[in-house]
Amino acid sequence: MASSTPTESKQTVPAPPTNGHAPDLDVQSLLFVEQLYEQYLANPGSVPEDWQNYFSVLQPQENFQIGPRFNPRSIFNPTGAESSGVRPSRSKKMEVAGRQERLDQLIRNFRVRGHIMASLDPLGRKRPEPAELDPAFYGFTEEDYKSRFSTSWFGGPEVRTLSEMVQWLRNTYCRSIGVQFMHIDSLSVREWLQDKMERTANHLRLDKEEQIRILTKLSDAIVFEEFIQKKFIGAKSFSLEGAETLVPLLDMAIERSSDDGVHEIVLGMAHRGRLNVLHNIMSKSPRDIFREFEDRDPQLNMGRGDVKYHLGYSHDWVSTKGNKVHLTLCFNPSHLEFVNPVALGRVKAKQDQFGPGAKSSTMCILIHGDAAFAGEGIVQETLNLSELSGYRTGGTIHVVVNNQIGFTTSPEDSRSTTYATDVAKMLQIPIFHVNGEDPEAVAQVVSLAMDFRKKFKRDVVIDMYCYRRRGHNEGDEPSFTQPVLYRRINERPNVFEGYLEKLLQLREITRNEATYIVEQRREQLEVELSIARSDDYVHKHDTGGGIWGGYYGGLQPHQDDAETGLPVQELSDILQRQTTYPDDFTPHPKIIRLLEQRAKMAAGETELDWGAGEAIAFGSLAREGYRIRLSGQDVERGTFSHRHAVLHDYNTGNRYMPLRNVAKFPGNVNIYNSALSEAGVLGFDYGYSLDCPSGLTIWEAQFGDFSNAAQVIFDQFICSAEEKWRRLSGLVVLLPHGFEGQGPEHSSARLERYLMLAAEDNMQIVVPTTPSQFFHMLRRQMLSKWRKPLIVMTPKSLLRHKEAVSTLEELANDGFQKVIPDRVEGIEPPNKVRRILLCSGKIYYDLLQQRRENEHNDVHIIRVEQLYPLPQRELKQALKEYPDNTPVYWVQEEPENMGAWRFMRIHFGEKLFERLPFAGLQRPASASPATGSKKSHDMEQASLLEAAFQDFCKFWPAPD
Repeated sequence: MASSTPTESKQTVPAPPTNGHAPDLDVQSLLFVEQLYEQYLANPGSVPEDWQNYFSVLQPQENFQIGPRFNPRSIFNPTGAESSGVRPSRSKKMEVAGRQERLDQLIRNFRVRGHIMASLDPLGRKRPEPAELDPAFYGFTEEDYKSRFSTSWFGGPEVRTLSEMVQWLRNTYCRSIGVQFMHIDSLSVREWLQDKMERTANHLRLDKEEQIRILTKLSDAIVFEEFIQKKFIGAKSFSLEGAETLVPLLDMAIERSSDDGVHEIVLGMAHRGRLNVLHNIMSKSPRDIFREFEDRDPQLNMGRGDVKYHLGYSHDWVSTKGNKVHLTLCFNPSHLEFVNPVALGRVKAKQDQFGPGAKSSTMCILIHGDAAFAGEGIVQETLNLSELSGYRTGGTIHVVVNNQIGFTTSPEDSRSTTYATDVAKMLQIPIFHVNGEDPEAVAQVVSLAMDFRKKFKRDVVIDMYCYRRRGHNEGDEPSFTQPVLYRRINERPNVFEGYLEKLLQLREITRNEATYIVEQRREQLEVELSIARSDDYVHKHDTGGGIWGGYYGGLQPHQDDAETGLPVQELSDILQRQTTYPDDFTPHPKIIRLLEQRAKMAAGETELDWGAGEAIAFGSLAREGYRIRLSGQDVERGTFSHRHAVLHDYNTGNRYMPLRNVAKFPGNVNIYNSALSEAGVLGFDYGYSLDCPSGLTIWEAQFGDFSNAAQVIFDQFICSAEEKWRRLSGLVVLLPHGFEGQGPEHSSARLERYLMLAAEDNMQIVVPTTPSQFFHMLRRQMLSKWRKPLIVMTPKSLLRHKEAVSTLEELANDGFQKVIPDRVEGIEPPNKVRRILLCSGKIYYDLLQQRRENEHNDVHIIRVEQLYPLPQRELKQALKEYPDNTPVYWVQEEPENMGAWRFMRIHFGEKLFERLPFAGLQRPASASPATGSKKSHDMEQASLLEAAFQDFCKFWPAPD
């Protein structure tokens, strides 16, 4: 017997209808009704009036007595309720109510669990049939199958027999489509999906023209793969065979999107089927693909380019109704799912530039592999971004090409979940599982997915079950590891033949017509191959025009730096405007003091600290109309509480962004605290930079070494995209860096990694030491037409260092200085210098203090603010007045095997410019960046500083 009483629960149960029908209750409510009925029998006035009216017409039999409660078998009670007493007799109406309740429970379980027994596997492997989907589980007998039930709320006829209802449920949830949607919290969303599926039994009626189009697209996919395998035997192509329905799926999604007002689609996918999609969806010329197979132009790709199944492409698709949709397939490295956030960042950039309503006109389609979707953490990071304000794009269509295998690994060895897509249940979205060899079922889920995205602006997942006819690639033998599976695969006809048989039976097409479609495609490919092999063939390379017209990459020109200074009065005004806030806004008391301090800086009464210099840089660009996007963990305030670009009302929590006070277009300035993610957010911002060349796009790490978690984005995209794919980016990456005794994980941004990746002017690596340098660096990044990623080792302690300050005049008159000579007053002239110290970053101020305290005025300190491209010209100029053989030491905080030392030594050897002896002073080589002991750090630092000015010291060996 339940522990709760009807009185305790009555507020949670709806009142019964007054039309004499059974109560419209949920599937767990019959126990409550029986308890309530007992209470009514004992005292009618103790139950609500509407229930009194309902019970009064039941006329219970005289022998009604308290007995065991209705408690059918369930997953919580598999054996059913045990009865020790006499089951109460019931009136006919009560029996009808009970049967209706049991039907309701059956219907709910079909909605929740129907996908478990859906026929999803094209290979025909049987799936379990849960007991709760069997009417007998609820006590229904063969006689009940002819009983009639109210089903007006279900869609279709108002009354059905149990037999008709069960068949309708099986058709809707257990044929070639299995749906997971009952995890969605919103009742209105669930009911919308139920209505869409149940009214049609999850079947889309296609006319003859639509069926022929599907058949044609299947033919295109299959003929292309067969042609490749025949003409380029053994060549890697990552064939789509076994999953050819992907092509009509994408065709239907794009066609439908054009009807919905979508004008641009960004696609991301890995290798499998990429060449097929490039040709049959993106309309890349087969002759170009064949030429890449032939590898006939090696001289064009010396040291650059990428394999053919990584390349991207763009194309204008014209729908059957004449609507144009611009398609962009993103380039993609072998790191599978890492293209996901990049593609979404590109969509977001396009939407921001197109303005209001762009979320409906620009969308993303991501094509995943099943093993990667379940196994790669970047998938979860990307899904998590989907509903965050700075990353929302209005819904992505996720298509999982479910090979049911990962390379040689079976699902039971590669995931701990029932489905490869279970990670997507973290979102309030439906997951459609569909048999890829039922193209019309695929058409239905595409229609549902597009409808859902259009209405709710959320992601949707289509999990298309298929198989991989060949191995992981064409050189692989899959039967080594899955012999039974591949015997079954080898026995199967392709999906084209299966669908053709269906259409032949329906007399929608003749076999001669189908043969003509296939032969026509083969003939076209033969012609294209002949052209590709011709000596007259001319391949047209992507020129990088469009929004990138006017920008350039390549090697750095001699004069690349723009004029970055601004008049003092304008600089003052930009900062002053960022110290004001509305009359009805109350900042935190400490923030009020910070704004008052910045007001003094704006007036020239005190020097600018780092936060003020940054605010002026952002403000100046925003005033000139540039788009500014800054994202990362805690960037609104700043990890080290120096920025406060977004203020929070002390009383209400309302937000206010002072930077918008100076922006020409306030909506173009966006600063977002991101999810606790590095790879996903950096990938997103990199993608954003690809489609926003005229905007300042910045990702800031909470600590510099946190970028370790995003190394794939750096290695495979940021540093190499121009060489591999001819794609430019102006992304700025801010990495807090500096050894201050905070331990191994909060000291080094791993400068050495970026210097190791640097070649052919692929990016810029900068270590600014003053607010004015940071100001000019950011403005140079935007005003110069030379577009390269910018990696910045930003400070921590220098944010408030009393000497790391600048004047308004320095922002007005200077530009970014790649090398800063020693200009301190009172030091010896160059011809009397004992040694020269070269350094970058925070250690400059430590060396400066050490020199001052010990009066080592015969030692000069030169800062190298840009490490790459290495400013040899500027460094040579800074050293020209020093006599030959003056020793030069590179001094760094990092261990010898880290930082910039080995990079500098490789470039300059044992002598700088063949005349100045060159050596290094660093911590000893180490497996870890720094000690975890603050006292040990202080001891090491003191020893390093002492060694920099003396030939030997107590804790440090003598320099070479």
